[in-house]
Amino acid sequence: MSAAASSSRGDLARRLISLTDLTSLNESDDAASVHALSALAGASPVKPAAVCIWARWIPAALEVLRGTGIPVCAVANFPSGAAASDAAAAETAAAVAAGAAEVDVVFPYRALLAGDARAGLDLVRGCREACGERALLKVILETGQLGSADNIRRAAEIAIDGGAHFLKTSTGKTQPAATPAAAAVLFDVIAAAGRRGRSIGFKASGGIRTSDDALVYLALYEEQFGSGSASPGNFRIGASALFKELLAAVAA
Repeated sequence: MSAAASSSRGDLARRLISLTDLTSLNESDDAASVHALSALAGASPVKPAAVCIWARWIPAALEVLRGTGIPVCAVANFPSGAAASDAAAAETAAAVAAGAAEVDVVFPYRALLAGDARAGLDLVRGCREACGERALLKVILETGQLGSADNIRRAAEIAIDGGAHFLKTSTGKTQPAATPAAAAVLFDVIAAAGRRGRSIGFKASGGIRTSDDALVYLALYEEQFGSGSASPGNFRIGASALFKELLAAVAA
C-alpha cells in the first residue's frame, strides 16, 4: 500500500471512529467487561461518539470515562420494544439519573404493527420528557421487523412527533437488522423534518461489522445531505467488532 493510500485509509478510519457508538449489549456483560470496553474507548487516538451499554453498568463505565469527554449511552425498553410507556420512561429517567448522556429506547413496533400508533407516540413522549435537556433520545425502530417502507416511515414520523433526537435502525437482536433500503426511508423522513425546521440524527446499528459495512451508510447519508455533512451530532454507527479494525487502520 502506498503512503498516500495508507494515509487516506487512516483518515477514513479516524472519521468512522468519531461517528461510532462503541457498543456492548451482551447478557454476559459485567463490570470488568464494561471497564475494558470503556478503557478501549478512552485509549483510542480519536474519541468515539459514545460508549453504549446496559443501564445497570453505567457506574462502571463512568469510573473509566470521567474526564475523557466520551458520553455514556444506555438502552431502555431493550430489546423487547414493549408498549408500556410508563415503564420505558421510568427506565429512561433512571439511566439519566445514573449519568447517561444518551438513551437508546426501543419503539413499540409490535403495537404499531397491530394498529396502535398511539402506544409509540406516548412511549417516545414519555422518554423524551424523562431525558429533559440532560440527555439525547435515540429511538430504535427495529426496521427489519416493521418490514415495509410504509411501516418504517410511519414509525419514524411518530418517533419524531414524540420528540426523538435520533432515529436508529435496529437493536441488532433480530433479523434482518440494518439495511440500506430501510436507511433510505429514514433519510427521507429526516429530510422532511429538516424542511420543517427539525434537525434529526440517524444511527445505523445491527450487523455492521466492517468498515465497508459502515461506509455504505455513510455514503448514502452524504449522498442525501451533502459531502462531509455527517458528524457525531447527526450520524452514528452502532458497532463493537468494527472498532478494533478501525484502530488497526489508524495505527497502520
